[in-house]
Amino acid sequence: MHHARKHAETRIRERRQRLAAEAARIMSSDGIRDFRQAKMKAAARLGIHDDASLPRNVEIEEALRTHQRLFRGHEQPELLRTRREAAARAMHFFARFDPRLVGAVLEGTADAYSPVCLHLFADEPEAVARYLLEQGVPAEEGARRIRLDRKREADAPVWTFTAEDLPFDLTVLPRAVLRQAPLDPVAGRPMRRASLAALETLLAEEEIAQYASANDED
Repeated sequence: MHHARKHAETRIRERRQRLAAEAARIMSSDGIRDFRQAKMKAAARLGIHDDASLPRNVEIEEALRTHQRLFRGHEQPELLRTRREAAARAMHFFARFDPRLVGAVLEGTADAYSPVCLHLFADEPEAVARYLLEQGVPAEEGARRIRLDRKREADAPVWTFTAEDLPFDLTVLPRAVLRQAPLDPVAGRPMRRASLAALETLLAEEEIAQYASANDED
C-alpha cells in the first residue's frame, strides 16, 4: 500500500513538472500572460486533466525562468536590459507619482511580449490621466483587481500605451499603500517592487557584471 501511494505521488509530481514546463513554453512562445490560461492550454495539449497534477503558479514561474535560460539565454540579457532602461526613463517621466517597477521586467522573466509594468501613486487617480493628456501620451484606460493584503481588494485604474516600441502598463494606486506592496497574484506574498534608485543600482550592477564577464573571456 505504501509503495503504491509513493508511486502515485511520484507520477503526480512528474505530471506537474511536465505541465509547468509546457505552460512556461506556451507563455514564452505565445505571449500569454495569464497563468491559468497557460496551465489549462498545457493540460489540454498533454491530455492531463486531474486537478492534483495542475502546477501552482509559482511552479510555472520557476519553469518559465528555466525555459528562458535554456532556450533564450542568448537574447534574454539584452531584452531585459532594454526594458529596464526604458523603465528607468519612464520612471523619471512619472517621478511625481513615486513610480515603482513591478512584474516580469523586474523579476527577470520578461519576454518579447512583456510590458513594462509600473505602479504609480496618486490620491486622485485622475491626476495621472491629466498628466498623460498634458504630455500628449495616447493611452487606453482600463481597470485591474488588486489584492492590497490578505483581507482587502480594490479596483485600480490602469493605463496602457506604447513608447519606444515597447508596451507600458501603469496601475494607479492610492498613496496610502505606497509603503505596503500589494500581494503578488502569482505567489500571494507582497509584490517585489523597485524604486528608480533601486532600478538604477540594478542596471549599474548588471553593467559591471557584464564588463567583468567580457574581461574574463579575453
